[in-house]
Amino acid sequence: MKLNAFFQKPENLLLSMAFLMPLVFSVWMVLLNNFVIEKANFTGIEIGILQSLREIPGFLAFTAIYLLLFIKEQRLAIISLGITAVGVTLTGYFPSVYGLYITTIIMSVGFHYFETLNQSLTLQWIDKDKTAHFMGKLLSVKSAASLLAFSTIWVVMDQLAWTYQTTYAFFGGLTLILTIILGLSFKNFPPKTEQNKKLILKKRYWLFYALTFFGGARRQIFVVFAGFLMVEKFDYSVANVSALFLVNYIFNWLFAAKIGKLIAKFGERNILKFEYIGLVLLFVSYGLVSNEYVAAALYVIDHLLFAFAIAIKTYFQKIASPEDIASTAGVSFSINHIAAVVIPALLGMVWVVNSSWVFFIGAGFAMCSFALSLLIPYVPAIGTELRAHELAQKNR
Repeated sequence: MKLNAFFQKPENLLLSMAFLMPLVFSVWMVLLNNFVIEKANFTGIEIGILQSLREIPGFLAFTAIYLLLFIKEQRLAIISLGITAVGVTLTGYFPSVYGLYITTIIMSVGFHYFETLNQSLTLQWIDKDKTAHFMGKLLSVKSAASLLAFSTIWVVMDQLAWTYQTTYAFFGGLTLILTIILGLSFKNFPPKTEQNKKLILKKRYWLFYALTFFGGARRQIFVVFAGFLMVEKFDYSVANVSALFLVNYIFNWLFAAKIGKLIAKFGERNILKFEYIGLVLLFVSYGLVSNEYVAAALYVIDHLLFAFAIAIKTYFQKIASPEDIASTAGVSFSINHIAAVVIPALLGMVWVVNSSWVFFIGAGFAMCSFALSLLIPYVPAIGTELRAHELAQKNR
C-alpha cells in the first residue's frame, strides 16, 4: 500500500529521476578527462570540440516543445533519461576521437532534453512557496546519487581494476533498466495549467534570458576546463578526480537543501549577488593557482556556489505566466547553450596558449552576471520583473 502511494505523487517521480540522471551522467563526466587523454590522446583542442558538440543538443533544447505536440511531457522526460543511459553505455566501446564525438552527442541529446523537461515539470508541479526548498532537496538527491557513483567508481576501478568499458556499460545499463521501471510504475500526472505548444519569447522575461545566457557561458568554463586543469596541470588520476567529486557532492548533499531555504529567506537578488561576487574571486584564483590542494579547494567551493543558481529558476517562476513554463524552459536552455556551443572550442585554443586567460575570461562573465543581478527586484512577481518596476510602484 505504501509503495503504491509512492507512485501516486509527482514529486516522487521528480526525485526518482533526479537520482538516476546524476547516477549515470556523473560516471560519464568523472571518467571523461582521464579516458580521452589515456585512450584517445586528446589535447585541449579535442576536448574543447567534444564539449562544444556536447552542448549543441542543449542549444536545440527549444525543439522539445514541438515533440510535446505528440508525446506527453512526463513520458518524454523518461524517454530522454533512457537515451542518456544508452549514450553512456556505448561510450567505452568507442575510444577514438570520432567515436567519442558520436557517443557524446547521443548522451547529450537525452541529457539536455531531460534537463529541459525536468525543470519545466518541477516549476509546474511544485507550488511557488515550496520551489526553492524542493529544488534544494533535488540537489541533495542528485548529490547522493553522485556520491554513490563516485565511491563505486573508486572501488571498481582503483581496487577491482575494472576497465573504462566495463564501468561505462555497467552504470549505463543499470540506469536504463531502472528508467524503464519508473516509466511503467508511475501514473501520468496531468499539468495544472495547459502549456503553450509554441515557442515564446517575451520582452518582460529579458532579464531571465540574460542571466541564463551568462550563467551558461561561465558554467562551461568550470565544467570543461576546471576538471581538465586538475588532470593536465596537476596530474590527477581517476582515483584523485573521483575523490574530488566525492568531496564536492558530500558538501552538496549536506548543504543544498539549506541553500534552498536561504533563497526563500533572503530572496533571489541577494543570493545571486553573493554567488557572482564569489565566482569572480574564484575564477581569478583559478588563473593564478599553482598548488594542487588550493586548486582542489577552489573546485569544491566553485561547485557549491553553483547550487545558488536555483535562484534564477525561482525568479522566473515568480514572474512567469503559468502557461509559459514549458515553452520558456526549452527557450532558456537554448539561450544557456548559445555561448556553450562556441566557448569550449574557442577557449580550447586559448588554453593551448595560456590556460590562465580562460579563467580570467570566466571572471569577466561572472562580473556581467553580477551587474544583471542588481536589476532583480527584492520581491519578484508578474508585473514586477525588474527593480525599476518595484521602485516605480513605491513612488506612486
